[in-house]
Amino acid sequence: MRTRLLRIAVATASLVLGLAACSPAEPAADVATPQGPADGPVVSFYGDSYTRGTGASAPERRWSTVISTERGWQEINRSENGLGFVNRRASMRDGLDDIPALVIADDPDIVFVTMGLNDNFSYDDRADAIHRTIDSDLDRLREGLPEARIVVVEPFWYTDERPASVDVIAGWVRDAATRIGADHVDGASRWLDGHYAGSTDSWMADDGLHPNDTGYAEMASRMDAALRALDPPL
Repeated sequence: MRTRLLRIAVATASLVLGLAACSPAEPAADVATPQGPADGPVVSFYGDSYTRGTGASAPERRWSTVISTERGWQEINRSENGLGFVNRRASMRDGLDDIPALVIADDPDIVFVTMGLNDNFSYDDRADAIHRTIDSDLDRLREGLPEARIVVVEPFWYTDERPASVDVIAGWVRDAATRIGADHVDGASRWLDGHYAGSTDSWMADDGLHPNDTGYAEMASRMDAALRALDPPL
């Protein structure tokens, strides 16, 4: 029998995906063109709306661009709204059904993988496919980019209601990262705890689903600390 938390997450799935796909607060950016100093390391980001920056007032306010600017990186942000390891993969357009192939073609020095949030809404029916695709995506990235440094981030989360699948998927992501020799950032699913929609100190945009500028600034700060703690630091 489903838990109460999982019922809530599944019931809100269509709302999350719909708003993620058409949020008016979504910042526009040319993801195919590296943004940053021409002589900086090329860094490709493979993620969902939380890395695309949906809810931010402008692309430069999203966490990925904040940390890239601070480090002098050339950012290529290939993140897509509503995307998961399985979610939306079959319905993406113009070749976006295979973003790992686009990341490999970027030939980056560093890759960030920040996926998994949206897969919670398919977990009941597609758990095995989610697990297989996590392994497949990370294997392909390592095989296609043997010299790149790959940073795999624990999937983000967006509400106090937390289905058991959040930790299950996070565990699969962590295990795959370890297997391919990637760096892993723990704890990211808790970075917005206490500041979700409806809290007295919310860091969420008006849609209640994505961080606002304050939320992204906090995510950037936490990511910066996590990257500095890696061995070697980034």
